[in-house]
Amino acid sequence: MPAKAEMSHEDHSAHAGHGTDHSGHEQMFRVRFWWSLLLSIPVLAYSGMIQMWLGFMPPMFPFAEWIPFVFSLVVFAYGGIPFLQMAVPELKERKPGMMTLISLAISVALIYSVAAQFINLGEGFFWELVTLIDIMLLGHWLEMRSVRQASGALNELAKLMPDTAERIHHGDMTEMVSVSALKHGDLLLVRPGASIPADGEVIDGHSNVNESMITGESIPVHKMDGAKVIAGTINGDGSLRVKVTATGNETALAGIMRLVEQAQRSKSKTQVLADKAAGWLFYIALASALLTAIAWTLADTFNIEVLNRVVTVLVIACPHALGLAVPLVVAITTAMGAQNGILVRDRLALEAAREIDIVIFDKTGTLTQGQFGVADMTTADGWDSSRALALASALESDSEHLIAQAIRRFARDRQLVIPPVSNFSALKGRGVQATYDGQTYYIGGPRLLEMLALSPASNIKTFTDSANSNAQSVVYLTTKENIIAAIAVADVIRPESKGAVDELTKMGIQVAMLTGDSHATASAVAKQLGIKRVFSEVLPEHKDQKVTELQKLGKRVAMVGDGVNDAPALTRADVGIAIGGGTDVAIESAGLILVNSNPLDVVKIFKLSRASYRKMIQNLWWAAGYNIVAIPLAAGVLANWGILLSPAVGALLMSISTIVVAINAQLLRRAYL
Repeated sequence: MPAKAEMSHEDHSAHAGHGTDHSGHEQMFRVRFWWSLLLSIPVLAYSGMIQMWLGFMPPMFPFAEWIPFVFSLVVFAYGGIPFLQMAVPELKERKPGMMTLISLAISVALIYSVAAQFINLGEGFFWELVTLIDIMLLGHWLEMRSVRQASGALNELAKLMPDTAERIHHGDMTEMVSVSALKHGDLLLVRPGASIPADGEVIDGHSNVNESMITGESIPVHKMDGAKVIAGTINGDGSLRVKVTATGNETALAGIMRLVEQAQRSKSKTQVLADKAAGWLFYIALASALLTAIAWTLADTFNIEVLNRVVTVLVIACPHALGLAVPLVVAITTAMGAQNGILVRDRLALEAAREIDIVIFDKTGTLTQGQFGVADMTTADGWDSSRALALASALESDSEHLIAQAIRRFARDRQLVIPPVSNFSALKGRGVQATYDGQTYYIGGPRLLEMLALSPASNIKTFTDSANSNAQSVVYLTTKENIIAAIAVADVIRPESKGAVDELTKMGIQVAMLTGDSHATASAVAKQLGIKRVFSEVLPEHKDQKVTELQKLGKRVAMVGDGVNDAPALTRADVGIAIGGGTDVAIESAGLILVNSNPLDVVKIFKLSRASYRKMIQNLWWAAGYNIVAIPLAAGVLANWGILLSPAVGALLMSISTIVVAINAQLLRRAYL
């Protein structure tokens, strides 16, 4: 996983708020909401319209009529000014949105109400002003809180980190040191039941490690010499000696914290939909107010009644519910995503998922478990299988590729003596080469044979055809002139992969598979999963080109991958989805991360995206749709028939739409993922 967080309890707490201002914004909106709500009570209590509705009379005393005026000014100065400040960038960019619409409504309401307090203009909009500010503060508080709540479970991981580590020095002597003092290469003793303090590699020992809090894998993972361990995971009943490979900001756990921060920074983008609606309402309100003023002035003359009509239009154009329409849905969507193992790094990616036409799955480690094993091997005449396998293991000794690991495990299980090799070098997308006993040897797949212009002999060709028909990959051990051996390895298909493909197909989403494996191997896996479109034998640097090809055909593409070579394709795709157990680079390149590495969670992404978007649209209609009727009535289009929308009726409609929006958002929880 990527990395950007400190590893002690204290450091985690500090880092969680560093680099992003959303936690500060949440606190600001929360405090201002409660104080503004408290200060709004006197305004409501001494507003004639509220008294009439509720049928009560508050205590009267000298200057009581000034209470709405005074407290409204305080609420505006304390709770309303932040919206004016946030509207400035929208106006500078000439893109009016939510902040501009709110600022217009509260400013007009304030100015008119202040004037009404000193001039005979009728009753002001004091109670409408303070309740509008209160509702908008509440909406923005909910918006900021939603990200923090979604990341809360992940932030709890920081508490799993120990403050100290047991470092080995001078042979077998140990000392307790602060986790922050650990360095690369330090040797640690991790006792049974202890938390692993840093990412590292097992040097000695055997144990089962609980990694569920990081990878979502519920079954403890067996660790032995050479295995990787993750900071924050829990050691089982064995003792491990671990060489530190990553500390502090470089650990997997720190990477999760960084993803949370990036999700927070992208949080403001979720309001794009509401901002568009608010932008349209802003222009509609201005146009309606102007037309109202002109029409009423031409019909009669400009007077207080005309001014009242214009102000009413401007004030009711900003419905209270619009401030809650999207934040409420976002809060619920974020919580549902976290509950279903979906970490949202870029919220626009989740919104865009509903429009995806085709999903490209990387094969190895995504549709398959990424755990290869040697299924069979054959050798050329004159070569013993043990000798060929030992040499192949030696060539793969410096490679971290899954197939290389499978070959090394197979050789280790057979207790072969691995010969020393030198001059190791990687052949990008083709394999590796090294020197043994003065001779250069190669190991790799079909691309290697293509590079060396080698053709398999009849027995090796027959072996290859049989392996490919069984969805097994074949690597070849060769010299520059001859093929020495062919080794078949198989990657186990994840049990959830078939269900994921079937569900996506039912949803009308095409599925494709992308792999560097041979066409025969790829086709065999695709046939088992029911995937009809396959891109095989694709070099790492060409994976993103396949995404581009589909995009040029008018497709909106999602890419699901886990490896370093998937990163360009994840970035190029309209939606990049990384497997949580994948590499740092892949996760950094994706907008959405599957914490549990389960392909079925991809289906949940699309279902959640579609369901949340439907709720957003419904809520925006409930929030702003009443303006279709309210603004013309407020402007007086039916005045000749004695129908005029008073501020009181407009406020009642606002209240009803707010309640409907809140209830409708909660119904999202019933969506089946």
